[in-house]
Amino acid sequence: MAIRVAVLGAGTMGHALALVYALGGHEVRLTDNSMAMLDKAGGLMEAALASLVTEGEAPASCTPDWLHHQVTRTPTLREALDGCELVVEAISENPEAKRALYAEVDALAPKEAVIASNTSYLDPFPLIPERRQDRALIMHWYTPPYLVDLVDIVAGPRCDPAVVDWARQIVDAMGKVPLVMKTFVPGYIANRIQQAIAAECYRLIDEGVCTAEDIDTAVVHGLALRIPVVGIMAKADFTGLGILQNALRNATYQPPPPRENSETLDRLIASGRSGVMAGAGYYDWPGDAGSLFAARDRRLMALKRAMRQIGTMAGATRSTD
Repeated sequence: MAIRVAVLGAGTMGHALALVYALGGHEVRLTDNSMAMLDKAGGLMEAALASLVTEGEAPASCTPDWLHHQVTRTPTLREALDGCELVVEAISENPEAKRALYAEVDALAPKEAVIASNTSYLDPFPLIPERRQDRALIMHWYTPPYLVDLVDIVAGPRCDPAVVDWARQIVDAMGKVPLVMKTFVPGYIANRIQQAIAAECYRLIDEGVCTAEDIDTAVVHGLALRIPVVGIMAKADFTGLGILQNALRNATYQPPPPRENSETLDRLIASGRSGVMAGAGYYDWPGDAGSLFAARDRRLMALKRAMRQIGTMAGATRSTD
């Protein structure tokens, strides 16, 4: 079922979500309060789409002309929201900015429009006007969303269950993987696990135990090979739960507590090494950022093709709580 989607925010996630919904057959209107960001979004979408077509992850008919027909970029919120059925909020994790935007959406969007926030950690529901609560939920994607299939769906406290099911069907029809959460928790599941890993990585680097490259070597050649095939909890079954029980009982190591900062991370950012977009972070990244993103995407697509053939044993049978 094709719907009209308004994507609010054309940044890192917003432009990519516009592309995802377009590939899903939906009519998309993309807006941002920055014309420079809105202009940049067109090129970013074209580049990502070209990689998808080249690698066979999107049909050859998905040309730049097709994209610009499917995704309309507009500087006005009113035009973006006109007649929309789904409002995708993809702006920064700033509560006051979100509250102000939701107030504008409330005034301009159709009464029956569903509001879906892409928030990662901030609870958006207290910020959404009361009369919109029965059609308000979270649809949280991961970057790059045109390649990472997981979508966390969380109902607002007064959301109509039929709206949640509708959102799940939308995601499922696009070939993605909806995960309907029982309740909102900041970070959901994947990000919480990722944060726990990151906390350990920060501590190991800050304490001089190892380098960033050492961590990636351990993850790529130790953890990563098994996770796509057996996940985390299915891997526990293959290891044997008795072994894990003994490991817990005999452990002398304590995981790090939540961190407010990392000295290494702070120094990198202060020196201008903020990541790929800046040309350096933990690693040096010479060359054009767009080319580096494209190289990442090619590898992710090759991995996805391989995983379709290999399959996964995680979730192959019903789990027991």
